[in-house]
Amino acid sequence: MAKMIYEGKAKQIFLTPNEDELLVYFKDDATAFNGLKKGTIVNKGELNNKISSFFFNLLNENNIPNHFIKQVDDRSMLVKTLKIIPVEVVVRNIAAGSLAKRLGWEEGRELPTPVIELYYKDDDLGDPIINYYHINVLNIATKQQIAQMEEYALKINTVLKDFLKDKNVDLVDFKLEFGTHKGEVILGDEISPDTCRFWDSATKEKLDKDRFRRDLGNVEDAYKEILNRLTV
Repeated sequence: MAKMIYEGKAKQIFLTPNEDELLVYFKDDATAFNGLKKGTIVNKGELNNKISSFFFNLLNENNIPNHFIKQVDDRSMLVKTLKIIPVEVVVRNIAAGSLAKRLGWEEGRELPTPVIELYYKDDDLGDPIINYYHINVLNIATKQQIAQMEEYALKINTVLKDFLKDKNVDLVDFKLEFGTHKGEVILGDEISPDTCRFWDSATKEKLDKDRFRRDLGNVEDAYKEILNRLTV
């Protein structure tokens, strides 16, 4: 059996015979509020694996470098090894969640331009929001790496927004994680209802993990709906 080298809130990472590749297994575990709320979403791992695989293939078609190699089975994908850069990049198109609270805007207000926010990837600290000065002091990424991450983030935003518009889905906001593979900055982690806010364009119904965070119910159905819209 392959050796597990990491287990996070939603995924397990295993070694493979190729030192440049890893196997990612998606779990059904769900967490919110930096792990304060925990639960299980039936078939979440399978759904997120398929949704992420779909989006990574879409990004590959648009020449955006990422760690995805192929989907192995319903719950696993093969990826390139990454040295994770501990800076999460959040792209926001519509006011929701913490941004709505910080700006005093009502949820659902469209932003005139996309907003990029940077967060320090550290569970013990609660992933605090940071800026370029903090990153320099912490020495966790170079200016060139952050610039590349932000450039990719905006390109990803354009690709996903344009694609989802035809599926009657609003891309409200989403979180990205990057790392280096053989010195090159590329996208890692996943793109799923766990890491994105998806709203139905007409009804504004939430089709993402906010249904779990806010006890709205029908969480699995929302994840299924996203997969159905992507693949139909």
